[in-house]
Amino acid sequence: MDEQQDSGLPPLSPHARIVEGQTRRGKPCRVVDNTGTVVEAELRKLLHELIEQDHFQPLGLSMAGANSIRIGGPQTAHVQLGDDLFRLIVLDYEARIEGF
Repeated sequence: MDEQQDSGLPPLSPHARIVEGQTRRGKPCRVVDNTGTVVEAELRKLLHELIEQDHFQPLGLSMAGANSIRIGGPQTAHVQLGDDLFRLIVLDYEARIEGF
């Protein structure tokens, strides 16, 4: 089965840019610019910020009003890189930049 389909993330674009690193615990992690428009220096800066803030790991969440916790669900946010605003999806050890 396709790992990207299992994660709920969109498939990788042929123009995707990937910057890899390691978490503070030594696990491989990466930022994927699925738009192919963000310069590598910005991707590296984002990767280092996410590592420093300890965002790369399976997290447990409870949706408001829910009675259960879902382990490993994606975290979503918006991020401004340069003059552009993107969706940021973090799932375990990958942060994905997507357009709107």
